[in-house]
Amino acid sequence: MIRTTFKKFSSKPVSQLARKVKIVEVGPRDGLQNEKAIVPTQTKIKLIDMLSKTGLSSIEATSFVSPKWVPQMADHKQVMTGISRIPGISYPALTPNLKGFEAAMESGVKEVAIFGAASESFSRKNINCSISESLQRFEAVCDAAKKNNILVRGYVSCVVGCPYEGFVPPKAVSLVTKNLFEMGCYEVSLGDTIGVGTPGSTQAMLEDGLKKVPVENLAIHCHDTYGQALANILTALQMGVRTVDASVSGLGGCPYARGASGNVSTEDVVYMINGMGLETGVDLEKLLDAGDFICRALNRKSASKVAQARRGVTETNS
Repeated sequence: MIRTTFKKFSSKPVSQLARKVKIVEVGPRDGLQNEKAIVPTQTKIKLIDMLSKTGLSSIEATSFVSPKWVPQMADHKQVMTGISRIPGISYPALTPNLKGFEAAMESGVKEVAIFGAASESFSRKNINCSISESLQRFEAVCDAAKKNNILVRGYVSCVVGCPYEGFVPPKAVSLVTKNLFEMGCYEVSLGDTIGVGTPGSTQAMLEDGLKKVPVENLAIHCHDTYGQALANILTALQMGVRTVDASVSGLGGCPYARGASGNVSTEDVVYMINGMGLETGVDLEKLLDAGDFICRALNRKSASKVAQARRGVTETNS
């Protein structure tokens, strides 16, 4: 059990929030990478193309990692060359090391992402190296990206809790975040990888992070394991964060967390933000169409509450 004490939460009224909120869609990569059955390449391409028509400005497309470790992403080159890229939309790809970065460059990727952790144990389990070693690898990627005018986005996992260590101190998070920002990441996404965060722990984590990195360079990435994702995102918005990661239909989840129900669904995030009178630029109905498509392809119902309410439970092939 992860327990700690937090001071009383203070928030800003909606009228004082930034009017525009950017949604980073992570479903095609983070959402699909742990699927046991290999998703056909054409299905991935169609999903991304449907998402491109929703008004999203950033769609994480794939991951340039070894097929040995992530077989679901073995078709990264085919995906990147097969999608219909729309001007003004970024299609980043995860590149954990220099080899992955070089392969991504060959496929025409214009933005890459690097993936670190605030937990030493998680770093060793997830990417087989210490936090310090991971930062050295990422620095090489950032240096190469600068030379080639490629944008780099950073991720920090386990920002409030770790499946191995329990509570993760905010200072551990802000240290990694600061390192990623200083080595050239234009934005750092703070991920509650196992979905144990609450508004209190999210606030404490962000308060420390904001001492090291400007709020406009931070994003929030929540999993909904304990049903707290939307509350945590609202907390981040009230603290000035303007970028939110989400996954269509709530696809994905952390394989290290028992009962992890996956990423927060993009549909639910867009609905909440629209209801606050803020702007995402995303067409909710087109987003629901994309969610319907991938759920049918995966033979499962959507994890999105909005999809369930608007469209009913998606029919499966069973």
